Amino acid sequence: MCGIFAYLNYNVSRERRYILEVLFNGLRRLEYRGYDSSGIALDADLSSSSPSLGASYAGAPPLVFRQEGKIENLVRSVYAEVDEKDVNLDAAFSVHAGIAHTRWATHGVPAPRNSHPQSSGAGDEFLVVHNGIITNYEVLKETLTRHGFTFESDTDTEVIPKLAKYVFDKAHDEKGDVTFSQVVMEVMRQLEGAYALIFKSPHYPNELIACKRGSTLILGVNELSGQNSGKPFHDVKALTTNGKPKELFFSSDLCAIVEHTKNYLAIEDDEIVHIKDGSVSVLKFDQDKEKPASVQRALSVLEMEVEQIKKGSYDHFMQKEIHEQPHSLTTTMRGRLKDGGILLGGLKEHLKTIRRSRRVVFIGCGTSYNAALAARPFVEELTGIPVTMEVASDLLDRQGPIYREDTAVFVSQSGETADTLLALDYALANGALCVGITNTAYTSQIVTMAMMALAIGSDQISTQARRDAIICGLSSLPKNVSEVLKLDVEMKELASSLIDSESLLVFGRGYNYATALEGALKVKEVALMHSEGMLAGEMKHGPLALVDENLPIIVIATRDACFSKQQSVIQQLLSRKGRLIVMCSKGDASAVCPSGSCRVIEVPEVADCLQPVINIIPLQLLAYHLTVLRGFDVDQPRNLAKSVTTQ
Repeated sequence: MCGIFAYLNYNVSRERRYILEVLFNGLRRLEYRGYDSSGIALDADLSSSSPSLGASYAGAPPLVFRQEGKIENLVRSVYAEVDEKDVNLDAAFSVHAGIAHTRWATHGVPAPRNSHPQSSGAGDEFLVVHNGIITNYEVLKETLTRHGFTFESDTDTEVIPKLAKYVFDKAHDEKGDVTFSQVVMEVMRQLEGAYALIFKSPHYPNELIACKRGSTLILGVNELSGQNSGKPFHDVKALTTNGKPKELFFSSDLCAIVEHTKNYLAIEDDEIVHIKDGSVSVLKFDQDKEKPASVQRALSVLEMEVEQIKKGSYDHFMQKEIHEQPHSLTTTMRGRLKDGGILLGGLKEHLKTIRRSRRVVFIGCGTSYNAALAARPFVEELTGIPVTMEVASDLLDRQGPIYREDTAVFVSQSGETADTLLALDYALANGALCVGITNTAYTSQIVTMAMMALAIGSDQISTQARRDAIICGLSSLPKNVSEVLKLDVEMKELASSLIDSESLLVFGRGYNYATALEGALKVKEVALMHSEGMLAGEMKHGPLALVDENLPIIVIATRDACFSKQQSVIQQLLSRKGRLIVMCSKGDASAVCPSGSCRVIEVPEVADCLQPVINIIPLQLLAYHLTVLRGFDVDQPRNLAKSVTTQ
């Protein structure tokens, strides 16, 4: 979804050219989130005038640049415009605040007027970058229009800076003075929806304010004296109230600040973070209270290296993510597989409650839903607790029943999926015990849920042998994933044979129904090919009518309790001249395709409940190579965002 980035240097001289590049690079780090336009705002020179503004500024007027398309379009247009306006890029600032944004269109087409920063109007008295959705923007827009405001964009965001100006002007007329945080707090009081916001205003020079409700926002602190580098801090305000040179950052994701600092603060819902005079103040907004409470927050130390956010020797980030799965699985299990058992610190105190649950409800969207679906069979098997599945948006639409005796497990890749977060609020309001699983890798999500199932079921003697076998399988899983990644060249050849196909069907059942769904989803997402994952048991209830010699069909038939049924499916498809590609366990080629009339993908055999982790890899590789061969952008799929922060 949208990406937010801001940079403030304090008591350290930075040229405007340097500030521009920091902002641009911040946006480049957020490209993965998906976007269709971008923009930045920084300060003009103090001598600059703004004839369109009636009242004078307290500080320098802002320079605002917005552009449709890729970030490099913005970069080119900015440098062309500063040349045209004769803006001095060598001008140095000891204190300066700049903001930047990548936009994924929700309200209004991709266009400069709809890009962020959005403005309060003539003179850019208040500028805002926003991630999320303002659900009551139409009511606010009508109110502000009646008060004389003119709207230039189609966005929901534009009401925010205009509301800030309305609050500012009204306060000045009544009281004569108002602080930046008071303005923002009053704006928050009027907003409904999910959002992360950063405010910049020439009325409050060299200040920035961030606030959030639902969407992720991070503060990064880089003490240039180096005294505190790499150490945890008890209170961010105590750290920053020292007048020493420092750089401060806001970002939607840690990946945009790791190259600058490892000291960060994850801003919580309804917190207002105010940077002024190099000091960071954290306030807690409460709708029922006139004044916010001051909050003490500690900085954390980021355990991430710059190399982790770079492509390295890979051509694309998707390719890197696929090939780094052995490492991500190892990291996921590190410290959690111990002495033949499972240690999950976050769940330890709640295991007894979960074991008494009337049911476990898995809730997610997209890939995360598929990962939970892959986990459902073994969670039921190892715990004896019924498991139900819910798509987060559908649960909310139906207002489906959630009970106090339920354990609701929320699965998300980003941790900021809007529908999932709203479903979490819904489940909490209904009294359910809520558990969160957040991991960017589909395979690691499955492994995390496997460990959860093992921990919950660890009190059952009857499943001890089964648990031991799964734990043994988990230990060797990274090695087996490395083995299946050797199919890369084979999957590229398969992709070449499918490049002109219009559709693809993927049949799976049992543990691998989810594999079929996820594999088809990946092909759909990135290769822009119509693809459907289907439950093989439903083949005769409609899908069989589609089968002919031209439609490519992948059948997942690795060894498990459903193997013989999949053999039957293969025979039925072959009898109708189906164009088959069969995924099977090593050595089973003749068993699944005795006539040799179908293409076979052989994968390592592991514990049946862990087989989906292995089986998805060839399908990920296939989706990747199909996308490259078809000439599409692998890392920025059309119309999609990796972090879906709107409903």
